[in-house]
Amino acid sequence: MHTPLKMNSYLLISLGLLLSCSSVKKSTSASTDKQLLSDVEVLSSDAYEGRKTGTKGAEMARTFIGERFGNIGLLSFQQLKGYEQPFSFDKDGGTFNGKNMIGYIEGKTDDVIVISAHYDHIGIIKNEIYNGADDNASGVAALLKFAEYFKANKPNHTLIFAAFDAEEMGMYGSIAFVANPQVSLEKIKLNVNMDMISRNDKGELYACGTFKYPELKKYFITTRPKIKILFGHDDPKLGPEDWTNQSDQSSFDAKNIPFLYFGVEDHKDYHQASDEYKNINKAFFTDAAAAILEAINNIDKDRNLQSIFREKLQLKKQ
Repeated sequence: MHTPLKMNSYLLISLGLLLSCSSVKKSTSASTDKQLLSDVEVLSSDAYEGRKTGTKGAEMARTFIGERFGNIGLLSFQQLKGYEQPFSFDKDGGTFNGKNMIGYIEGKTDDVIVISAHYDHIGIIKNEIYNGADDNASGVAALLKFAEYFKANKPNHTLIFAAFDAEEMGMYGSIAFVANPQVSLEKIKLNVNMDMISRNDKGELYACGTFKYPELKKYFITTRPKIKILFGHDDPKLGPEDWTNQSDQSSFDAKNIPFLYFGVEDHKDYHQASDEYKNINKAFFTDAAAAILEAINNIDKDRNLQSIFREKLQLKKQ
């Protein structure tokens, strides 16, 4: 993730509305929270050497994610090798090879929501391992949690779960995904991207994308009162504080696909060797993941999602 400076004012989403949408079942929350934290701990351990694109650590991360996808029961696309989508890109005079990890759950319709998080980080610098627990093992762990939930609770929309590579080098994994999609781009109704969702001492989680798509605000109903979900960081007038192009949702936005991006503001351990599992805020993280899942669940239940943005997208294409 690449987030610049802090922003002073946001619109706070009311969290008191609890009646109109059903919440995610609480009976399994303890076990899923344990798995959520375990996944972060594994992916951000020293053995993975910071998961830099093209390294042994990145390959280990793919193996882990692939095994989790398989155990959950995600389907794979025929045109891929297992769950792997290979791609290459040129940067700084060299050619790099990356691999996205892509799986899906078939819904009751073939309209698609892509749920994404990048699994790469920045590797080893001056013999120090940059483990990237918050950035972005946290997003990948949440993605796996959501996959488990929707495997047990069949969604209305077909859900693609995309763990992108090479975000830190310039969002190349998500660029490759939209350039060579496994389904028609017209079928993708929304991208929900997560990048850094486990660290905020004030309980603040940011939801970007509602500036362009205010229709999405109505889905933010959560049973997690300790989480303050804030709108913002998505107005083009903010310049460097506009996060629209700061993570993988940028690639979807470039194709006029509506997006929601969840993340926190930069903290002292951002892109530092100290971004370790021991420093994440476990209570905040589990609540944040649960709140995001509730929002996705609310969105998925709207069978008319495909028509919400139609007029706006048609205007963009003119």
